[in-house]
Amino acid sequence: MSQLWSPNVRELTPYVPGEQPREKLIKLNTNENPYPPAPGVERVLREFSADHLRRYPDPTSSALREALAQALGTTSANVFAGNGSDEVLALAFQAFFRQDKPLAMPDISYSFYPVYCRMYDIDSQRFALDDQWRVDLDALASDSGGVIFANPNAPTGHGHGREAIAALLDKVTDRVVLVDEAYVDFGGESAVPLVERYPNLLVTGTFSKSRSLAGLRLGYAVGSPELIEGLTRVKDSFNSYPVDALASAIGIAALEDGDYFEATRQAVITTRERTRQRLDDLGFEVLPSQTNFVLASHPKHDAAQLFVGLRERGILVRHFNTETLRDHLRISIGTDDEMDSLIEVLSDLCR
Repeated sequence: MSQLWSPNVRELTPYVPGEQPREKLIKLNTNENPYPPAPGVERVLREFSADHLRRYPDPTSSALREALAQALGTTSANVFAGNGSDEVLALAFQAFFRQDKPLAMPDISYSFYPVYCRMYDIDSQRFALDDQWRVDLDALASDSGGVIFANPNAPTGHGHGREAIAALLDKVTDRVVLVDEAYVDFGGESAVPLVERYPNLLVTGTFSKSRSLAGLRLGYAVGSPELIEGLTRVKDSFNSYPVDALASAIGIAALEDGDYFEATRQAVITTRERTRQRLDDLGFEVLPSQTNFVLASHPKHDAAQLFVGLRERGILVRHFNTETLRDHLRISIGTDDEMDSLIEVLSDLCR
């Protein structure tokens, strides 16, 4: 640990991303989409002129924001674009959650949230999930400096409906409520239509999951113009050009192909439900999921040993070695062939 670091850097415990292996494996560990991006994305890559790269991109990402607004049923004044939803979340923590009171969040959720709290010196209050592994919205309504939760939640998979979120917003009126919708397209119900009614609601999303663009880094937020202005003030104090010209063009192409988006989204959902049933047949306990992954445990087999056994057979899933999750495996949904291979190996390991 270097004495040249700033004091707060020495106190950080960074987020640990899922492994990106160099060897060829069936990769079911980072919730990537098993299908390629929309065909229009490849056209943009073929036709994009390198001459565009000598100039800075539009700092407001106006064309991308217009396309997002049209896809989400809102206006561009309510949309913010950034370099992946992780960056958008980081800007939101800086813009809204550095308060005198702690930030309310679930104790099992996206593990980047506590990292941002440490980074920005934000106190947090974490609330247990209920007895069905669902985010406890009533608990999150307690007095705080803000509220954040993923819906559907990661890594558990459960999502609350829009009316449940509206009920939370009826109770929490004087601080920002951030709903992280990274996985909403796989069976959840988006809170975006509530933005017009609740000026303190901020909804974040990503192109990484349902749009198959994890390698591009493109995310967004939807909220009142007041909240969008707050994000923009922080962005322009840090990096005025987070979305490059090529990323913007690719994002627009992905948004324009609604039929392809719907087809691949439904394919992932169908494969997920088929996989849940087959895991259940093997004796796994699988939580209901509205995402492109499932969280599963087996009452007779250690999750860490199953993780190792799968990797030795060429299949990579995610195991969180924490007190609450060490008995579980998070399994991303791949193609039908990839999930068939998973079930075949698990059938052998669970004999």
